Amino acid sequence: MDVFEQMTGGIAEAYLTALPVVANADCAPLEGGEDPAFGTVRWRTLFSADRTATAGMTLGVAEFGPGGTLLAHRHGPAEFYFGLAGQGVVTIDGRAHEITPGVAIFIPAEAEHETIAGTEGLRFLYGFPKDRFSEVDYRFRG
Repeated sequence: MDVFEQMTGGIAEAYLTALPVVANADCAPLEGGEDPAFGTVRWRTLFSADRTATAGMTLGVAEFGPGGTLLAHRHGPAEFYFGLAGQGVVTIDGRAHEITPGVAIFIPAEAEHETIAGTEGLRFLYGFPKDRFSEVDYRFRG
């Protein structure tokens, strides 16, 4: 730590790492959809510290075609979904919840959950309190 950082208590470093980052979901590459072990979901990563100058949060958009799936799984951090388009069902620990535009769903840490899109497909925003998507340890049933 240099003299300035010692005098300011690291404020300069904190300020520099807290600069705004803007991500456009329409420009983010579409990933996933190829591994039948987790379903047919595809996603666009918006914030992840290994790709963007962000910390403390991973954010992305999940996209499902008609009847698309994200198979039953769990992971350590809690997660949220926020419906953007279409309709689907998110089952959390055996209980079904409809997701539509404007609906937010909180998924507790280690809760088993899965998603099935409706006939028009589904898009939702998802987020984790982790720096990087790679820090989320997905464990699929079976």
